[in-house]
Amino acid sequence: MFRIALFSCLLLFAADAAAAADQVTPLPQAHAHNDYHHDVPLGDALKHGFCSVEADVFLVDGELLVGHSRDELRPERTLEKLYLAPLKERIKNNGGRVYRNGPEFTLLIDFKNDGKQTYLALRKLLKKYAPLLTSVTGDQIQRGAVTIVISGDRPQKAIAADKIRHAGIDGRLSDLNSQAPAHLMPMISDRWGTHFSWNGDGDIPAAEKEKLDTIVKKAHAAGRTVRFWATPENPQVWQVLFDAGVDHINTDDLAGLQTFLLKQQK
Repeated sequence: MFRIALFSCLLLFAADAAAAADQVTPLPQAHAHNDYHHDVPLGDALKHGFCSVEADVFLVDGELLVGHSRDELRPERTLEKLYLAPLKERIKNNGGRVYRNGPEFTLLIDFKNDGKQTYLALRKLLKKYAPLLTSVTGDQIQRGAVTIVISGDRPQKAIAADKIRHAGIDGRLSDLNSQAPAHLMPMISDRWGTHFSWNGDGDIPAAEKEKLDTIVKKAHAAGRTVRFWATPENPQVWQVLFDAGVDHINTDDLAGLQTFLLKQQK
């Protein structure tokens, strides 16, 4: 009897958790920087409605291990276990989307070592999850619940040469005028402080605001999204990024950015 009661309680808990997850408002602009540093990688971001997360990976003995530096790596913390397998289960339970009836989800994978070999390992792994992923065959795009974007040590030629691809790459601001198709380079991302001096104190200088607006317009005209990393963590900066149409607002403060973005919807 005790086991039956316990099992029933667990079922009710799972149902309540699923219901709570369905009540989360998806936030398309919310990007979890170094997501794996949170208590529950992926899970914490999803609990706050984030639609984009970032995982740094090292290729070690054929495994894609998640961590910012080598001393953080653990055999059990693989890209598949922390991200791809949980996303697959969630998508199955949510009618084919990460958030039921919600927008596409972006998984940004930052290669930390040996880009060419890391990509070969990732390509093999992604084939297992192909039905979930945005894929490209030639110039034909099949949208999926999850779009994979590769950053860091990107072997651009090897990725571009694939006839069937389940990942694209991010470009830098120097790639704003690139002729690469948007399905190969779906995102422009760069370090905020390399191009802007404003840190949220007072109003953004007019010249920097104009520069930001121009970057976003150019990227969007080419079908690319925009992300800046190492942005100051404050609502003043978030507001400027939001107003300019920056697609992925980078943060480690999940609750703070969630609160900010929800206020923008009122």
